[in-house]
Amino acid sequence: MFKNTKAFSSFSVNDLKKAKQFYGEVLGLDVSDQPEGLRLTAGQNSIFIYPKTNHEPATYTILNFQVKSVEETVNALTKRGVRFEIYDQGDLKTDAKGISRDSRGPAIAWFKDPAGNFLSVVEGM
Repeated sequence: MFKNTKAFSSFSVNDLKKAKQFYGEVLGLDVSDQPEGLRLTAGQNSIFIYPKTNHEPATYTILNFQVKSVEETVNALTKRGVRFEIYDQGDLKTDAKGISRDSRGPAIAWFKDPAGNFLSVVEGM
């Protein structure tokens, strides 16, 4: 039924203006205004962001960006003011930059958007 349809994800934020600035200027994505929110374009993928007055940040990663080098991307985003999450709990450990280099998977680093949603950069999978 959906094999040949184009799927896209969506999530909420509490402030569209802050989201537009963050996703467009800080992350460098193409952002366009839509009647009901914002449309992000990352490569061939579209993501829809909508405002929600009672928004609660997701407690899980809502969006992953596949990159060639997590280290280089973390360095570049840190210079743009992005703060990466530092973890040291159980199997989840990051270095001082916020990069997890677990031998069971690719290098990955998590950060939050202005609405508190979790995003990540993950090394080419």
